[in-house]
Amino acid sequence: MAKACRFCANQLMSRWKNIVGLNVSIGAFVGKYPHAFEIFTHPCRRNLCCRITDKLKELVEEEESVVREIEVDAVRRVKKLLLMSRKGVLNVHALRLMRKELGLPEDFRDSVLAKYTSEFRLVDLETLELVDGDDDERLSVAKVEEWREVEYREKWLSEFETNYAFPINLPTGFKIEKGFREELRNWQRVPYLKPYERKEISRSVERFEKRVVAVIHELLSLTVEKMVEVERLAHFRKDLGIEVNLREVILKHPGIFYVSTKGSTQTLFLREAYSKGCLIEPNPVYSVRRKMLDLVLLETRHSKELLQSCEEERDVEVRYDEDWEGERDGDWILPILEK
Repeated sequence: MAKACRFCANQLMSRWKNIVGLNVSIGAFVGKYPHAFEIFTHPCRRNLCCRITDKLKELVEEEESVVREIEVDAVRRVKKLLLMSRKGVLNVHALRLMRKELGLPEDFRDSVLAKYTSEFRLVDLETLELVDGDDDERLSVAKVEEWREVEYREKWLSEFETNYAFPINLPTGFKIEKGFREELRNWQRVPYLKPYERKEISRSVERFEKRVVAVIHELLSLTVEKMVEVERLAHFRKDLGIEVNLREVILKHPGIFYVSTKGSTQTLFLREAYSKGCLIEPNPVYSVRRKMLDLVLLETRHSKELLQSCEEERDVEVRYDEDWEGERDGDWILPILEK
């Protein structure tokens, strides 16, 4: 039976540069990763097109399968976000932007939100509300509390030292100025309204900012890869009560957060969750995405063998070309049937 394979005309893809946050042309980017993308000349139109390789397609399908399997975990993450929100509601658009980070499927509105009506409900088209009656107190415990318990129990530190402290992992080469350690020690002791506490937020600037740090820390802990784009995080500012300059707060705490600025995108990482570039406690979704990354990072290694394999399997001309300029027959996307 014929199997459909999606592909796209390169001319149309060239318009996506700014959308995907690249600082190089789409052609240069795709041509650099032959193990992930296949550039070929359409047998009828004779213009350059692009599709993902079979290897990457298998990983995409594996990711979709894994996301479906751990659906209950994703529901738990959404519930915890709702518990953190000031009024027990979240903007659905914000969830949509962060669905990948939360391990939600593409159709989460129909497959998750509509399915678990005993957990949360849609008040209107763009507002999700927590359903009352959940007495699971474990949902209202922040991830950092686990670390605090270990510090208190194993290092024999007092509650005064651990109750409001955060794990600090300063980056290599960080210059410690005079008085920095004392300031950090004092900051670790500052009390604040914890993310899941429903009380009046302190007007103290120091306590309020520390609560913002705690909310961001917990939100990152809920993501499958312990990372999120700063721009997407900003969409939760109002619902989570963190209406401040997030970048400014984040940059004040390099021992807790790490910001990657590759391309035109700023990505925020939870520093304690990573070691040597890998997640310390991997999960199924992270693992399959890591395999995707490993495939992409192969770059042009073994590309000759890959090219020969593709030419044998497909009755089309396969090309790797960074220059996509020239005459085109128009912008179009359509499926091609593989034999």
